[in-house]
Amino acid sequence: MISRTGRGSNIILGGFMGTGKTSVGRRLAARLRFEFVDLDELIEAEAGLPIRQIFAMRGEAAFRALEREMVARMAGRRWSVIAVGGGAVVDPRNLGALRGLGVVIALSATPEVILSRVGGGQDRPMLWGPDTRQRILQLLAERAPAYAQADLLVDTSSRSVDEVVEHILALLADCLPSAPE
Repeated sequence: MISRTGRGSNIILGGFMGTGKTSVGRRLAARLRFEFVDLDELIEAEAGLPIRQIFAMRGEAAFRALEREMVARMAGRRWSVIAVGGGAVVDPRNLGALRGLGVVIALSATPEVILSRVGGGQDRPMLWGPDTRQRILQLLAERAPAYAQADLLVDTSSRSVDEVVEHILALLADCLPSAPE
């Protein structure tokens, strides 16, 4: 969990696409006066390409390699809310590294809510194919064991971003450090 010693002073938001990792992460970081880091944004900046183009041009394996590298670069980071892509915690190396950084929270939502939030999934390479809903169900089933290893699970299905942030703050109230001034 989060400690006041600096090691593990971060909050990592994982979970499936469309569950609010970026929106919740930005708001949570602002509330805590932490830095917000979106791993997908860092990957896009490093590659000079949007994630959908990385998948299309280089494939999923190349994307996952970039993702592992970016997770490794988070070592030593303090006082941050870090949003990671939906598949990042599926890799045990990533999950282990992220656990060393702080508390790992998996955000979730029902398949119907996810579908409504991601639309047709055209900008989401993992959803490419003829049946977006079926692909969501398949990926949720495949990733469920990894998401279950998070320190905390938070369902965002029927909560606004602010409600999710308040819920997370309440869950972490006893162990949240204060960011350095």
